[in-house]
Amino acid sequence: MHYKEIIKTLESLKNPKNVAGMARFGIRPKTKVYGISMPKVREIGKKVRKSVGGPSSHKLALKLWDTKIHEARILAGLLAEPEKLTEAQINKWVKGFDSWDVVDQVCMNLFDKSELAVKKIPEFAKREKEFEKRTAFALMAALAVHNKDMLDKDFMKFFALIKKASTDERNFVKKAVNWALRQIGKRNKKLNKEAIKLAIQLRSKKTKPEKWIGGDAYRELTSRSVQKKLV
Repeated sequence: MHYKEIIKTLESLKNPKNVAGMARFGIRPKTKVYGISMPKVREIGKKVRKSVGGPSSHKLALKLWDTKIHEARILAGLLAEPEKLTEAQINKWVKGFDSWDVVDQVCMNLFDKSELAVKKIPEFAKREKEFEKRTAFALMAALAVHNKDMLDKDFMKFFALIKKASTDERNFVKKAVNWALRQIGKRNKKLNKEAIKLAIQLRSKKTKPEKWIGGDAYRELTSRSVQKKLV
């Protein structure tokens, strides 16, 4: 499958009903939205990788991103090669984020495998725009789940960023901060204890975002199911 064929395939799968459903879940990007399900996008991604792969796959991903089609951008995150990402490419994509699902998919499928993006987490955490700032915390959550080589001390550094961002009232930032804290706290027993400490601090604060982030994280991290897995 080459570029034109991929675009035709995406266009053939347009589903207006799904677009309306996505909007109800807060997915309202400025880019074109076709309403294609994630399983279908992944299926297309697998077919493309089999037929293209390697350097061609990365070049194709960059081209798909520039289409400004919602599903094409998610597909780009599945096809790009993390080791080939440049800082300029990462910056361009992050600045183009306009929906929480694109942020999360790109972070979970691509950015969390790039050392460049990991180093840029503190920078992303300072961004003013909602989805750019969300990137930092979605990436923390993805790393907590996928990166087996990172040390506890690496994740401990993220707590200061989580604490600072916990006053942000914007929904897609607040939820990502909470997500990051919960995933780090589920990584192992040591990080669980530290994450619970921070959760307790946050839920005792005055602002609503801090109280919600701390309270929600505390409930999950101290739950029987999570504690059982950590033993």
